[in-house]
Formats: sequence, structure tokens, C-alpha cells
Amino acid sequence: ENREDMLSSKSNRLTEALEEANKLFSGVSRAREAALDAQFLVIASNLGKEKANELRSEMTAFDSLAFAEDLLTFMGINRTEENDSDAESTSGGYLPSNAWHKLGEETEKYFRRAPSFHYMLGSFKSDPPVPRQRIERQKKSAGGEGKRAMPAQLKKMEESHQEATEKEVERILGLLQTHFKNDPDTPISFFDLVIDPNSFARTVENIFHVSFIIRDGFARLKLDGDKLPIIEPSKDNERKVGNHSAGARNQVVLSLSHREWK
Repeated sequence: ENREDMLSSKSNRLTEALEEANKLFSGVSRAREAALDAQFLVIASNLGKEKANELRSEMTAFDSLAFAEDLLTFMGINRTEENDSDAESTSGGYLPSNAWHKLGEETEKYFRRAPSFHYMLGSFKSDPPVPRQRIERQKKSAGGEGKRAMPAQLKKMEESHQEATEKEVERILGLLQTHFKNDPDTPISFFDLVIDPNSFARTVENIFHVSFIIRDGFARLKLDGDKLPIIEPSKDNERKVGNHSAGARNQVVLSLSHREWK
């Protein structure tokens, strides 16, 4: 009580001093007055700090032993059974098996936390990717070395396709020359020659092969009276002249749909 009376008297004196200072320094106009005002503010702050340090409030004190005892009571401690171990190592009772679970359910009410989020594909924080070893590639040299790098199987397949194309071109040219030799006065229809009534793909292949015959000058295309294309083999002298006059050749793009083929 004496200490509280002393603190109260100090507080009253400090309040009176602050009120007196407000009156004295209400209108500061000189440097000396401003310095005195600042010095008084420092002194008053130090006194307030000392007063705050002397304050003690028993309501804010935390008794850990009492709190632990209350927790044990809430969790249902059993102090009636005796413990076979030494008296110094005993805890003074036994907790039931669900003691901590009971405490957790109670404290969960006072902690409003969002449920944990689990990523389906892992968390966003991932380890940096492992740097790949850089493989130095050898530069391809110009010339024949690039051709040698082709795999043997691919090269063999390419040669077989080329041989098959050449044989098919020779076969169609032979059929064209034989038909023209047997009946030179009857024009051969281009579509009758190339269209396979049973296969659209085979028809396209025939047009492809005939294009080589025309390109190399072994045959030529003309239009009959109905403006339909006819084909006839070239003569030897015409082929020689045609080889020298390559500028006289014309390229034509032929469109043939599956419906038109039918």
C-alpha cells in the first residue's frame, strides 16, 4: 500500500509538472525557450519510463504449474492407482489412452485454421532440374561424307523404290509402244491407259509413272476433237529434237478426285 501511495503521489506530481510546462512553453518564440522545452520533455519521458517499470500487475502473471494441473484435470488424470516404480520418478497419476486426443478436440475450437491443401501433382517448390550433359555433335563436312552417313537399310530401301519405279515406267512404255505398233491409226486415250477401274491408288501411280515417260520425251500428249487427251509414243528423231528444245515443253497439273475416278 505504501508503494502504491508513492506511485500515486509521483504520478500526481508528474501531471502537475506537465500542466505547468504547458503553461510556460505555450508560446515558444526564442531558441533558449525551445531548448528548455525539449530538455523538460526528455526529463518527463524518463520519469514516465521509470514509473512504468515499477508497475506490477498480478493479473498478467502466468503460473505454469497451475496451468499444467488444470490441463491434467481436464484430460482425466487418475491419481488413485499406485505406481510400482520409485516415488521420485512417478508422475503422480495415470492419463487415459485418449487424453491427448481429448485435449486436441477441445483446443481445435479456438484455432480457426484453413485445411491443409494437398497438391495432386506435388508441391510447386521443386528441385531445380538436373543439368544435362552437353553432347558435342560433329559437324557434317560438305561433299560425299554426308551421303555416307545415310543408314544402309534406308539407302537400300531408297534404291529398291527407285528400281521399282524404273521397271514400272519401262513396262508401261513397252505396252504403249506395242499397242501403237499393232494399231497406229487408232489414238490411245490417256485415261484408258492410266485408269485402273479396281484401284484409285493404282490409277494415281499409273499417272505418276506416265509422267516420267512424257518428261523424258518417249511419248507426247495431244488433244483429240473432243478436247480429250490422247497419248502416243514419240519417234526417235522427234525425241532427239525434243531433247534439244526443252523450252518447248509444258508442265500440266492434273486433278483427279475419287469421285471423278469412279
